Amino acid sequence: MSGQLPQEGQDIVNDLLHIADGFATPASESTAYQGTAGWFTSARALDEWKVDVSVHGNGLFVPPSKKEFTINKTALTNLTINDNVNSAVIPTAFGGDSEVVFNGAFQGNEFSFPAIEGVDQGVLIYPFAQVSVGLPFNTEIGVRLLPELEVDGAQFSTYGIGLKHNLSQYFRFNDEEDLQLAAILSYNIFDVKYGFEQISVPDLVNLNLIDVSANVLMAEFMASKKYESFEIFGALGVAQSDFEYEFDGSGAALPFVNSQLATLNDNKAQFKGDIGFNLYFNKFKISTMATAGKFVNVNLGLHFIL
Repeated sequence: MSGQLPQEGQDIVNDLLHIADGFATPASESTAYQGTAGWFTSARALDEWKVDVSVHGNGLFVPPSKKEFTINKTALTNLTINDNVNSAVIPTAFGGDSEVVFNGAFQGNEFSFPAIEGVDQGVLIYPFAQVSVGLPFNTEIGVRLLPELEVDGAQFSTYGIGLKHNLSQYFRFNDEEDLQLAAILSYNIFDVKYGFEQISVPDLVNLNLIDVSANVLMAEFMASKKYESFEIFGALGVAQSDFEYEFDGSGAALPFVNSQLATLNDNKAQFKGDIGFNLYFNKFKISTMATAGKFVNVNLGLHFIL
């Protein structure tokens, strides 16, 4: 398609990619916080072959700076903004309504479309389930899943596996009431789809959804200390995310658009810190966790120990 697409069409595609990059970047950055939240809430490992079945509610808080971005006409080749203004502030995937309209022409036909509008949410809340099992050598493994679920105008899905190994077992002092340390590794596949009002360029392409997917690898160290039925914990780590973008829609140029969109795929390392506490009861516990970095993510879990 790239060999058959005239320069005018390639210019339009490049402009669309520039808009898509600004729209999707905050969503891709947030996956490091959403995808790694709530994996483990204690540095102590489950007893061997004990099972922890948990249900989590996850909430991502979106700062105002991540809900909009500025686009300048100098960054566009074919498209113009409203009445040829120099710049405009338009929504990201987390933003809301916009009155900005882009105008262009392809093969003598003029067209226009509104700026892509986001989900308009300051907090994105969704659930997921997790199962963890105690293994030999003070090690614990967990798996989690959320089949595709529509929340606040976006479609979420996540799958992952995590591994925790207690380090305090190698120390001289390792009673249950002593400070516990652990190393954690996790791998998540996190996918979110954002639909929007269709962008139509006659005889070229129609776009109505962008899919942001990420493979997130996390490594962190955790410390926790238990006081009878109360336990406090904290963790510091880094999440390495590989992002991929893809448009859904129709039109002869869609494969070319997505092949060019792949050039925006990126990988990024983000440092993160967690803090939280657990409340223990007979056969279950309640966990809370706040994760801070470019975003703030809060996780609340209900755990049943079998």
